[in-house]
Amino acid sequence: MGIVEEAHNVKILGSGERNIVLAHGFGTDQSMWKHLVPLLLDDNHRVILYDNMGAGTTNPDYFDFERYSTIEGYAYDLLAILEELQLDSCILVAHSVSAMIGAIASITRPDLFSKIVMLSCSPRYLNDVDYYGGFEQEDLDQLFEAMRSNYKAWCSGFAPLAVGGDMDSVAVQEFSRTLFNMRPDIALSVAQTIFQSDWRQVLGLVTVPCHIIQSMKDLAVPVMVSEYLHQNLGGESVVEVMSSDGHLPQLSSPDVVMPVLLRHIRFDIPV
Repeated sequence: MGIVEEAHNVKILGSGERNIVLAHGFGTDQSMWKHLVPLLLDDNHRVILYDNMGAGTTNPDYFDFERYSTIEGYAYDLLAILEELQLDSCILVAHSVSAMIGAIASITRPDLFSKIVMLSCSPRYLNDVDYYGGFEQEDLDQLFEAMRSNYKAWCSGFAPLAVGGDMDSVAVQEFSRTLFNMRPDIALSVAQTIFQSDWRQVLGLVTVPCHIIQSMKDLAVPVMVSEYLHQNLGGESVVEVMSSDGHLPQLSSPDVVMPVLLRHIRFDIPV
């Protein structure tokens, strides 16, 4: 196993011809895909899982605060993983910030991505003139301050809001666990990088086909963001809004989400 693979806990499962790379979002790790992996293996795919640097499962000593002050740092990591594995092409299934990470990576190396399946993706979380991202700056300042003052308490409060369930639900407990596994200073830095980012200007440079999948109700990504992506991405795209609730529907509503993900992985956008 190469240095990059080891640092990112890369796992390769199955031996099918199609490479499916699964990329997780903020506050989680590759365990987030536990409902999808067996279905992909049943479909005879080769599944590649990895953890973003800063996830609780990675070595915090490897987290470079300067490198990851922009999500381009994560895009370079993704490209390094694909190159170390010598993949000619893959389907990237990416959640939340990793969907934008994949989009940015694809601008540099479109040949590596046959398509990107974007789950709960946003190019900007802050509201702007003629753009509704879902948050005002005051909201984010309060979020960051809560993280600084008592990270454990913040995790307990944020998890049910993000997932869209009560504290007793398995999905909320799972997200709480992976959130709390992050080192608090790293979690704050990552949250600031993500929530303060604005990648709207690069969307037109993304030419690989993008399948935009979204919950009907999502604290972090309003439904209209998916339409914004659809209108502004440079290549072919398609949108599907699911009846699910929350920002992590692959955990909270697997019965709804898994068939949708599988369909978008199996079938390309009609031309």
